[in-house]
Amino acid sequence: MRIISRRTLREFWAKHANAEQSLQAWYANVKHADWKTPSDVKATYRNASFVENNRVVFNIKGNSYRLVAAINYQYGIVYIRFVGTHQAYDTINVATV
Repeated sequence: MRIISRRTLREFWAKHANAEQSLQAWYANVKHADWKTPSDVKATYRNASFVENNRVVFNIKGNSYRLVAAINYQYGIVYIRFVGTHQAYDTINVATV
């Protein structure tokens, strides 16, 4: 999958260093994935949650952080929309972020 944008991840782990290893692992896994359907995502990330507008919520670092991505399965693109703590996640609208 093509991931847009890694910079979002780097900026987040610059502030939350303990998330870097988990985010690097997520990035590497997704980069080498070839997801065609939500079922493919679920096969890789059993705890992923699907919401409207093709948004997927991933638990990062044992559910310490949340990553929201929009996935275009047809073109193989994952758009990172949000990375944050649970507290920050609770304040956003996942469908529109």
